[in-house]
Amino acid sequence: MPALASGSARIRPAEAAARAVMLLLVAALTLTATGRPAQLGWIALLAVAAVPSFVARGHPVLAPLGRVAEVTVTCLAAGWVAAAAQEADRVDAGFGAEAVLPYLAVPLLTAALHRRTGEGLSLLGVAAVTMVAGGALAGPGDMLRTPGYLAACGQWLVLGAIITFAAETMRQLLQPPEPTPQPYAEATRLLTQLRSVARSLPGATLDPGGISEHLLEELRAVAPGHRAAVLSASGGGRLVVLAQTGAERVDWETTLDADSGIADAWATQQPQTASRSQARSHPGGDVSSLVVPLVAGVRTIGLVILETDAAGAYPSSVVQAVTEVTGPASLRLEAALLFDDVRSLATNEERQRLAREIHDGVAQELVMVGYGIDNAQATLPEGAEETAEELRVLRAEVTRVITELRLSLFELRSEVDRNGGLAAAIAEYARTLGTSAGLRVHFTFDESTARLPAATEAELLRIAQEAITNARKHAGASNLWVTCTVDPPYAEIEVSDDGKGFADTRPDGRYGLTIMAERAERIRGRLKITPRHPSGTTVAVVLGTPPRRDSVRDSVSAPEGE
Repeated sequence: MPALASGSARIRPAEAAARAVMLLLVAALTLTATGRPAQLGWIALLAVAAVPSFVARGHPVLAPLGRVAEVTVTCLAAGWVAAAAQEADRVDAGFGAEAVLPYLAVPLLTAALHRRTGEGLSLLGVAAVTMVAGGALAGPGDMLRTPGYLAACGQWLVLGAIITFAAETMRQLLQPPEPTPQPYAEATRLLTQLRSVARSLPGATLDPGGISEHLLEELRAVAPGHRAAVLSASGGGRLVVLAQTGAERVDWETTLDADSGIADAWATQQPQTASRSQARSHPGGDVSSLVVPLVAGVRTIGLVILETDAAGAYPSSVVQAVTEVTGPASLRLEAALLFDDVRSLATNEERQRLAREIHDGVAQELVMVGYGIDNAQATLPEGAEETAEELRVLRAEVTRVITELRLSLFELRSEVDRNGGLAAAIAEYARTLGTSAGLRVHFTFDESTARLPAATEAELLRIAQEAITNARKHAGASNLWVTCTVDPPYAEIEVSDDGKGFADTRPDGRYGLTIMAERAERIRGRLKITPRHPSGTTVAVVLGTPPRRDSVRDSVSAPEGE
């Protein structure tokens, strides 16, 4: 019964109308050929046999049996209608079977369109057998000795075979051709639409952090909570904190393979409530937590965690109110995350392109200039000491420029590895530049196992690179101190040197400071530039608010980039 109900709910009006029209046509032909209304009983029986094949057309048993019944009734009726037509002297030589046999195309075509070639062959076999039985049993005479009956049956068996084997070709011909992929044209169209949509958004922004903070503000009005966070996926099967509220900084569980409500909500795409905290460390006491997945289509893109220090704080009514808010927010957050991915891919591709152009263009040409200077030095006549000195100075300057270009290439190609983390990327860059400049580099790292969003890590790396480059090129320092603290969503990168501070006012240095400020603003961070006592400069970028817990720092001093 459930299967029948399901099949009935999926009746196609066009299919039912086509069968009804075919039944009316066969009924009219039968009445015309025989002149006997009693023969319409076969048509009524055929209508009854047709019911399962389209009412329960998806049923694995009833639908095929219905088609077998249609073929059987059609072919048996052909013999009796042919005999009645011949007896009434309306159609000669058994051609009265042509009045009923057109309906044979209906079950055969239905099986073929469902890609059931084996069933179609079986139906043809049933048709051949029942045609023989109908011809032998119909009326007072034997229709099998009538050439017209045999010709009509043979004709429709051949047509049935054609229908069975040609239906797939017909289906492919009727299906509209797939458009030829045009990836760049499609990408241009989508990016143009994205630009238009982004400009029409409130604040014209597609910032995942801003959208997440707005979501937490909305949830504050519908659900109690002392702590809340929005988490999203990152590389390595971990989650990153996009936004967080609460009086205390929380070390949320960010792994998806742990035994937690976070992992359950992510896997099941259903809200999860628990009487324990979703943080790695919690002081204990009564607590209620609610984890709601952010689902866009069929994909989980993030989670919302709400916690309060009370038991039973999230009944079903509160859960429903929260999901009504998070539903629309999922689409907004997915758009922002996709935009971040597109922007990151475009930025990385452009940086790699610039690196290739510099390496294959200017860098190679400068190397050739250096070789030319070397050749000129080797061929100088004796006594040209002044010219030789000028060539040596010029050669040293070319060597310096080539070194700067190589460091610029290294900077362009530097990325935050998904497994290594932000601190490792900053350390690699600082060691490389420290070695080239003879700086003694001191590292202090305090990096949580949780990760920041990839776009945020990339911007922090670029800010650190610019600060280290400025210290190397303009400060004239001997020591460089690099501090990296990451506790999502909080992060602080600090670069200090013992150089001459702000005495240098070269335009390119000031331009670097402007770029760092713009990058910090892009990730909603704060850039601070202060003098260092007794000499030097400290450049720091701070994201979020610092954690209220004791940190265990791993400090390393590495002379000259060791």
